[in-house]
Amino acid sequence: MSTTRMTEAELMALPRDGWKRELVDGEIVVSPAGAPHGRIIMRLGARLEMHVEAGELGELLDSSTGCWMPAGNLRVPDITFVSHERMPGGVTEGFLRVVPDLVVEVLSPGDSQRLILDKVGEYLAAGVRLAWVIDPASRSAACYRSLTNVRVVHEEDDLDGEDVVPGFKCRLADVLGGVTPRA
Repeated sequence: MSTTRMTEAELMALPRDGWKRELVDGEIVVSPAGAPHGRIIMRLGARLEMHVEAGELGELLDSSTGCWMPAGNLRVPDITFVSHERMPGGVTEGFLRVVPDLVVEVLSPGDSQRLILDKVGEYLAAGVRLAWVIDPASRSAACYRSLTNVRVVHEEDDLDGEDVVPGFKCRLADVLGGVTPRA
């Protein structure tokens, strides 16, 4: 069976209808997000953006920004941070062709553990230095430096940018706020 790869222009032309789309192994993978997901991303994104801008650390991008991975997949993190060192020319047209420093994924109700671990594994193998996976249902986050170096953050603890986003700390409960996923 052959799979036709979509061009970047075709991917960019897909409708902006609230569905998150990635190109994985030649196939479009679509996942819904929902309001709690979006609220968490905005709360964290606003805090990260203020810190990144104040420190002139790099570029912070939202989930409409796809990142080409060395294996050929187009991944779409919920939040992407790229340092000035990795992207000295700043943001250019199209999807990113540099490996981010930090990626953030907020779990949606339909996300499987396998899907997320595959994604995190690909990010880390590509050279992403830190990946945060926020789980609204358990009110926790997993902070990956590698697949074996994982720190769990509970809602009363801080998300820490460590050496990737120096000086950034944010209490997870502040990001989760009053957002409660449906049972």
